[in-house]
Amino acid sequence: MRHRVSGRKFGRERGHRDLMLKNLVVSLLDHGRINTTVAKAKEIRGLTERVITYGKKGTLHHRRLAFKVLQNQTLVNRVFDEIAPGYTNREGGYTRVLKNGFRRGDCAPMAIIELVERTEATKNNDIKTEDLVS
Repeated sequence: MRHRVSGRKFGRERGHRDLMLKNLVVSLLDHGRINTTVAKAKEIRGLTERVITYGKKGTLHHRRLAFKVLQNQTLVNRVFDEIAPGYTNREGGYTRVLKNGFRRGDCAPMAIIELVERTEATKNNDIKTEDLVS
């Protein structure tokens, strides 16, 4: 039984799983929209929203917490200077998960996770929806 056990394991050990989720968060914040499995999209949702909330607070301590997740100083600066100010009037819910059919090889349920109310900078690096649907 797995009553009250939080988080998904993804068949990976803790270190590998943490790095995979951090890489997905970096890709999402860098591109504004990514295509991944539904389970991974739901798992990175909270981590992404936490980083954007750090960006809204804007202190040095929150910059260091965001760097702990992102491991990329230019991306931290971009989150704090460009992405987070766009969500000042929003209390949460910075991401949206859209189901996108099934992967061809193993029939895994796929999803598009994207930032809500994206800025023009993230829309320019966008992946076309037609390219994602198979």
